[in-house]
Amino acid sequence: IVILVRTTPLDQVRKASQGLSLFYTDLDRSVVQVTEIPKMGRAAVDTNTLFFDGWRVPANDLVGQENEGFKMIMHGMNAERILIGAEALGLGYAALRRAGLYAGERIVFGRPIGQNQAIQHGLADSWMKLEAARLMVYHAARLYDEGYPSGEYANAAKYLAAEAAFEACERAVLAHGGMGYAKEYHERYLREVFIPRIAPVSREMICNYIGERVLGLPKSY
Repeated sequence: IVILVRTTPLDQVRKASQGLSLFYTDLDRSVVQVTEIPKMGRAAVDTNTLFFDGWRVPANDLVGQENEGFKMIMHGMNAERILIGAEALGLGYAALRRAGLYAGERIVFGRPIGQNQAIQHGLADSWMKLEAARLMVYHAARLYDEGYPSGEYANAAKYLAAEAAFEACERAVLAHGGMGYAKEYHERYLREVFIPRIAPVSREMICNYIGERVLGLPKSY
């Protein structure tokens, strides 16, 4: 397990994010209680609550410098945000593709429903938004690979991709009409696309980050 541990007491540091160290160590299940959290989706990856008290971790399992763990965690989160953004795009494109095929094949009143602008324009708009978000994800990934340390582009990529994907998945379900609620028509995409909107950081916290770090506005929370 990768665990972030306070190694300098809180009253000896200026900010709560200081004095934290990162460890990579064996998870001792004899002293750590692990309880899985049932979720509405993403069953391939389990999520758990951990409870431990008095668990001793060897000092040799320290990663990097002592008391610098929070900086490393945040740097790793930039990569995670880019990854989650790419995952969101995959969901959005998959749902959009299925909706396009269905709209071209479903005949109502003697014509495919995709011939109606009420269906066609929404799907076209989602394709454009997904493509724009894809470029932002690529841009953020390139900057990360080049060693850019700040998080505004990773945050923006995750935000834009998640929003575009959510809208695409919602429109894909709606394009199927009442059958969009049936499991056979891939309602799973809509359920799964909630994840990129809330993890690993919420939309609101991303806006806070951009407002403070990019626009220079005062902290709002």
